[in-house]
Amino acid sequence: MNARNLILVSALAALNPIAFAQQPKPAEAAAKKGSAQDLVDTAIAAGSFTTLVTAVKAAGLVEALKGDGPFTVFAPTDAAFAKLDKATLTALLLPQNQAQLTKILTYHVVPGRFDAKQVVASKSLTTLAGIDLPVRTDDHGVFVGNVNVIKTDIATKNGIIHVVDAVILPPELPSIVELASKAGSFKTLLAAAKAAGLVEALSGDGPLTVFAPTDAAFAKLPKGTVESLLLPENLAKLQTILKYHVVAGRVDARAAIGAGKAATLMGQELTFEIREGRLCVNGANVVANDLPARNGVVHVIDAVILPN
Repeated sequence: MNARNLILVSALAALNPIAFAQQPKPAEAAAKKGSAQDLVDTAIAAGSFTTLVTAVKAAGLVEALKGDGPFTVFAPTDAAFAKLDKATLTALLLPQNQAQLTKILTYHVVPGRFDAKQVVASKSLTTLAGIDLPVRTDDHGVFVGNVNVIKTDIATKNGIIHVVDAVILPPELPSIVELASKAGSFKTLLAAAKAAGLVEALSGDGPLTVFAPTDAAFAKLPKGTVESLLLPENLAKLQTILKYHVVAGRVDARAAIGAGKAATLMGQELTFEIREGRLCVNGANVVANDLPARNGVVHVIDAVILPN
């Protein structure tokens, strides 16, 4: 299993059943009903998910999807995969395209057990790819990412399967730096990252988790602090502060709650807790969570976190 998938499996192990933001609570009542098989064995036994199972094996995700979970899988049938261009499907299964295949497959998986009723009640669900999967209902049925759900609530011992009639392709996402630049409220952070020589790292493959202070958060620092940090002679101190806001790997809000702590690139740990229904990190409030980027995830915070 490669490093990317080791990170994925570690993240799965850290997941906590506590719902965050607007997601409904998983349907634990259905956990023991239906098949005694796990998600992978249930798909194999069905006989209509041969391509999906082959793709899961090629991506190195079998171990993760046979784990405790629970997970909700929107499973494309063989007929759904057949709608893809044959050359595209063949290319995705090649070893050199494993990262792209993994991204597509994890876009079909949501941590937690969400039955059909809960899916319909959701506007979106956050997937293991770190990208929200939109949900809509109209006269033609239920759609996830513009793909039709054709069968629901296939229970397994570690999750639930909903069958879809096409492969759901994740949208193209900006890098962490592009996301921050487009938002317009992280000018100070971007200036600091540039001065610290960290822009290239934050634009790289990652994945990284960034707790991003807004311009208003930087403005809370004592007068003259930001200007001083941006001076060349204070480069090391600036790098230390910025790296204290970055965690290796993709840590979404649910995983942060479950883990309680995470080691930063600077070396010291961040501590997560819930205060008055809101996620906090080292005393700073997370004012927006799980903003997906191509190379990680961004959580917006209302204060700059200073290391000890």
